[in-house]
Formats: sequence, C-alpha cells, structure tokens
Amino acid sequence: MDSAASPVDLPSLILKERSRRQKRLLEIIDGGLPPFSHTALELTSILSGPSADVKKAAKLIRTDPSLSARVLRMCNSSLFSLRSRVISIEQAASLLGTDRLRTLTLTTSMVSFAGTGLPPEQAMSFWKHNFLAAMLSEHLAKRTEYPETEQAYIAGLIHDIGQVALWILAREEKAKKKTAPPENWFDNTSVECDYFGIDHCDVGSTMACNWNFMPSFVDVLINHHQPEQAHHDPYLVKIVGAVEHFLITRTEAEPTQGKVPEPPTDQHAPGITASEFAERSRQPYDDSEWQGIVQDLDIEYNRLLPVVEGGITSVLAGTI
Repeated sequence: MDSAASPVDLPSLILKERSRRQKRLLEIIDGGLPPFSHTALELTSILSGPSADVKKAAKLIRTDPSLSARVLRMCNSSLFSLRSRVISIEQAASLLGTDRLRTLTLTTSMVSFAGTGLPPEQAMSFWKHNFLAAMLSEHLAKRTEYPETEQAYIAGLIHDIGQVALWILAREEKAKKKTAPPENWFDNTSVECDYFGIDHCDVGSTMACNWNFMPSFVDVLINHHQPEQAHHDPYLVKIVGAVEHFLITRTEAEPTQGKVPEPPTDQHAPGITASEFAERSRQPYDDSEWQGIVQDLDIEYNRLLPVVEGGITSVLAGTI
C-alpha cells in the first residue's frame, strides 16, 4: 500500500485491496484447490439409501490405493475405538457398516484435501476443532433425538472447510509481502469479510455446491454461525451451531497451561470478552435448555479430548 496516500484515498485503497483478495479467493476456489475426491462422492452415492452395497463400496475403495491406506489408518486410530486391528477394506466395511463407512471415507478425503492447504500447526488445530465438532454434533443429535446422527457427524466435520481457501490466500499474501491478515482472524466472520471481502461460511458453501454436497450440508456451512437463518434443515444447523458456540466459548475460556488464569478475551479483537465474542456464533437453544446441554457437552468434551488428541497425529500422517 502506498504510504503517501492521503486519508481521503485510504478507504478506496482498502476497498480495492479487499476486492482484489476476494477475486483471488474465488479463483482459488474455482481452480486453485484440488477437486474433492471423485471416489468419495461416488461412495457417498453407493452407500446412501436402503439398497447400499457394502461389497461394491469396498471394491471401489480398493481401486484408490491412497484412499485405502487413509481409510485403514483412520479406522485403526483412537477416533474410531475399534477393539481389534483392521487389516483390510472388506473387514473395515464389515465392522463399520454402511453409515460409518460412508462417514469414514468422506472424513479421510476431507483430511487429505485440507492437509494440502494448511500450515502444519494450523492443520493440527483445525482438525482438532473439527473432529471435536463432528463427535459433539453426533452426540447432541442423539441427545435431541435428531434421527440423522451420521449427517450430524459429517456436518460438524466439514462446517469450517471454507477456512482452507482463506489460509491458502493468507499464505500467498504473506509470501508476496502484502498486508497480512489480522492475527487470529480465523472463525471471525466480520474480520474475514473486512480483509478477504468474504467469510469462510460463504466460501465453504460455494465449495460444497461445486462438490454437489447435499443441501443440508450447504445450509450448515453457510449458517452455522447464524442458525436462525437456516432454511433447508434448521434442526441440523441448530445442532452444529450450538456445538460451534460451545467450542468457541470453551476454548476462549480455557487458561493457558502454566500461566495465571486471566479474564478471557477475544484475541481477534483485544478488549472483547469471550462472552461477547461468542455472540458472533449464536447459541440457538432456549436458555433453560441450553444450561443442560452445556453440562452434557462439557462432560462429553472432557471424555473426547484425549481421544482426539491421541488419534489426530496418525490420522494426519502423510497429509501435512
């Protein structure tokens, strides 16, 4: 940016840079990102509905050696907690069943896809958040008697996938020595819009439409920070939005290990408390119901955290 620019020119220069970044981001989505695994999309079709063919699905997975290896690695991780080691795709299909096999295949493809665009340290943090969101969304779906628990898991897993494209652009900007995005901008839709001209919700929904994801997932991707705006599957969006709100407030409130606890603040915008920050990711349940949900999610979070932290390294092996 020209340091000699007058104050009158500054707003127009900011808008010009924002427009440039938005245009580049759309280019990244259209051509700079690898397409989502065709095998995964075909498997989703094969394993959906009452006539799902597990043998046909296993045969298709075996045609993709990379996918096969990732499926077996994840199947044997602590994230799936199987009692015996799985050594073949057919065994995985038999043990997991159609719903979980579909979820596992989508998960491995998503991890592989996202791993190519994130810095290693961010990939670990990103997937820790998303695996927790997936498992907690599945748990909350069962608690609230939402029948499609596998969809809740997948929706929680992919809800922030739009952040991958933003990270790619952020790295480009840094490499070209342009103005870097504000520190800890991720998951802050207002800061994302100010800098990139678009937020991860809109980016994610565009990616999902390009990949022909079902409308319920598109609804989650675009509305998980504002569940009240959901229109296709408000119950699913409500579940993922509640989990996102819980994880944001939980993460912001946790003191740094070894330091004296301080009042939680929003690192995206110093001086804003965690509770004020959490308003950006809205809690969609009634206050009386929400207290019970928080207590339940808190117990499940503490149970899942070591499982996720123990399994995520092996799951990400070879992708970052």
